[in-house]
Amino acid sequence: MIQSSVDMERAVLELGFLPFFSCGIPGFSVEEMTARELWFAADDDGPWEWKGPVIREGHCAYGKIFNKKAGYVSTEWLPDMINYRRSLHYAKDEDTAALDDAVLQTIEAEGSATVKELRRLLGFARGRGRRSRTDIVDYIPESGKVSLEPILTRLMMGMRIVIADFEYNIDRHGNPYGWGVARYATPETLYGRQDAGRSPEASRNRIIEHMKKILPSAKEEGIRRLIL
Repeated sequence: MIQSSVDMERAVLELGFLPFFSCGIPGFSVEEMTARELWFAADDDGPWEWKGPVIREGHCAYGKIFNKKAGYVSTEWLPDMINYRRSLHYAKDEDTAALDDAVLQTIEAEGSATVKELRRLLGFARGRGRRSRTDIVDYIPESGKVSLEPILTRLMMGMRIVIADFEYNIDRHGNPYGWGVARYATPETLYGRQDAGRSPEASRNRIIEHMKKILPSAKEEGIRRLIL
């Protein structure tokens, strides 16, 4: 059972992959490995608060990478995950792909960014005011606000970006509070150049075989659905 951020990191490193929430494979998630009372403890940190510390240790990448749901992959398996996922296409058309690329380029140029920073940098839904010549994309009026959530999800599924950390508001006593705000960055920014040294198909097969070993009772269909 996971009872601390150290336990959570250890589980990721031992398994290589670990969804945060229930994923259709019984028992294979932080949610199912952690006692329910730890999720809602008033005085102690729980899985929500452990995410940032585990990411900051630098051994586990985190993002929406399992069927559009959050989870971890260890840096040992990160090159293969990147190699395979970047061979796939998650944008439905060229316009969507262009929008995804604009967001990705902005994150790469800045080093990292939150959703609020991306909206400002891209000129999305700025309300009234004149456009700047430095706007990366055409101005989008408030009535036509673009949601960054699906864009960021596609980029995470494609392993183009991951979550670098979570940032919290601080009260007058210096204590963090509220929901953490995700900061996004490319895997290369956080972990350096990633080279699996094999074809995307070979990386895919290697991941599937590993999943079969750590999840012997799981159906192969469920495993394949999880890594697509």
